[in-house]
Amino acid sequence: MVKSVGKPVFRSPSDDFSLYMGDALKLLADFPDGSVDMVFADPPYFLSNGGITCRSGRRVQVDKGGWDRSEGVEADFRFQAAWLAQCRRVLKPNGTIWVSGTRHNIFSVGFAMQRLGYKLLNDITWYKKNPPPNLCCRYFTHATETILWAARSEKSRHFFNYALMKKANLGKQMQSLWTILPPRNSEKLFGRHPTQKPIELLERIVLASTQPGDVVLDPFSGSGTTGIAAARHGRRYIGIELQPQYLDLSVQRYLSETHTHVTDEVVDVERPPVASGLEPLPMLLTPH
Repeated sequence: MVKSVGKPVFRSPSDDFSLYMGDALKLLADFPDGSVDMVFADPPYFLSNGGITCRSGRRVQVDKGGWDRSEGVEADFRFQAAWLAQCRRVLKPNGTIWVSGTRHNIFSVGFAMQRLGYKLLNDITWYKKNPPPNLCCRYFTHATETILWAARSEKSRHFFNYALMKKANLGKQMQSLWTILPPRNSEKLFGRHPTQKPIELLERIVLASTQPGDVVLDPFSGSGTTGIAAARHGRRYIGIELQPQYLDLSVQRYLSETHTHVTDEVVDVERPPVASGLEPLPMLLTPH
């Protein structure tokens, strides 16, 4: 795992699952070159513009927080290019990166990747069977997200578990159109994140492009789904998250997934605020 970065807010007893709290750009700057095998990133969509959407049959305002507000096309592109440059630096020579997005951000992400020297491998279309309805009725209902998969450079000899993906697809080559349902209620037992991805999606990504023991990085860790997928399949995980309530959620999900006791690991750092309605986490407190 990465050793030169500051102390994480949570680290598993086996040192294979670590969470850091803070700005991804600042923290990534301290990561050593060539230290991770795979990156999955679900960066801000810049959607929080005061519009409305539908959730559970009700109209709700699109406002995920200040972290999801656009600063304009040029500023948004500079942000994408900055974090993608850091991720490319920390990737191993044969490492790969996956970036999920919508029409609001995926084009600037793709352009930044090309300018930085990534080798684009696939553009995956994730089809969601039951998307929120189109309330304004002025365009087609959004039912997909795009996931870009890229190698660090044109010279990279990236890993792809072709045989496993073919086996998972009943003996046929897996295509770049993936039909996967949004997260189930069982994945939200400890709370929800506004852009939470289904565990099935991240498991497929982790299994397709990494091997046991590989280091997986998520610079926008959110509810920790990437980490749960990594833990299930013997990969090491590093997550970075700015919002303390989502770190809290991630830890609870990890403890439940791995049946880890909170007394197994205590990290001597100031505990971030606990999300509303959630129990405090002893593992983040200074040991007695």
